[in-house]
Amino acid sequence: MTGPRLLNVSPSSLGTWLDCPRAYRLRYLDRPRPAPAPQRAVVSIGNTAHAALSRFWELDVPDRVPRRVAELVGAHWQSAGFRDRAQTDHWRPIVTGWVIDYLRGMDRTADPLAVERTVAMPADGLAVQGRVDRLDERDGELVVVDYKTGRHPPAPDAARTSLALGLYALAVSRMWRRPCSRVELHHVPSQTVQAHRHTETSAARKLAEAESIGAELREALAAHAGDGADAGAFPARPSALCRWCAVQQHCAEGLQVGAAHPGWAGLEALEASGQSPVEDASAP
Repeated sequence: MTGPRLLNVSPSSLGTWLDCPRAYRLRYLDRPRPAPAPQRAVVSIGNTAHAALSRFWELDVPDRVPRRVAELVGAHWQSAGFRDRAQTDHWRPIVTGWVIDYLRGMDRTADPLAVERTVAMPADGLAVQGRVDRLDERDGELVVVDYKTGRHPPAPDAARTSLALGLYALAVSRMWRRPCSRVELHHVPSQTVQAHRHTETSAARKLAEAESIGAELREALAAHAGDGADAGAFPARPSALCRWCAVQQHCAEGLQVGAAHPGWAGLEALEASGQSPVEDASAP
């Protein structure tokens, strides 16, 4: 006899449930799925940087030079969300400079153990899955690396409090059958790193946190399955975040907060958080 079906979740979906149950319903439950708002420029920048960094480690070591980084950024550049061509052309060298400067601080001769690797593990009633940006092996130790390209560098305790990083470390430990305790947030625009080393106790707390959130979510899903939208199991939680939400246009409460920010919103703060564009892509 098989047990109850596990609920498939990711750190992102659990975070959406915590931020706003209505957004969770719109993004993960409703069928047909409501069309999301167009992609924002800050997301395009993040996607571009992640893709370039992933492909960089596939290069032969002699080819891991700034010129090739610039080519990777250009090859994976996404222009969605920018106001116009001039704004796009302004940002491409800035992002190129960020990625080059970030990689100058890395050991470019050491191959990661994995990049863009999906990791998964079972939990109490859950099947947890996510994607690790980079998994390093340093001095015999496994290290989870998560790239960030947001408008502000992570807070000093962000690596310690991150549910995603804690779950990734646990999943990596189980999949590789080796201890994995160190997790890092790498903010590419500012070239800063926030790190934390989990203990067995702190990792267990992260797992318990995910299981507690999952239990709340399963109760809401059961109510929704029985009574549909009338169950009220996925209420909106209006806040300033609504103006950034990809499904705001499908939520009456969210629309009352105010009009959605334009697709290029947040770029000024993002530019202030990073460095100047690279001037010489041929420099080592």
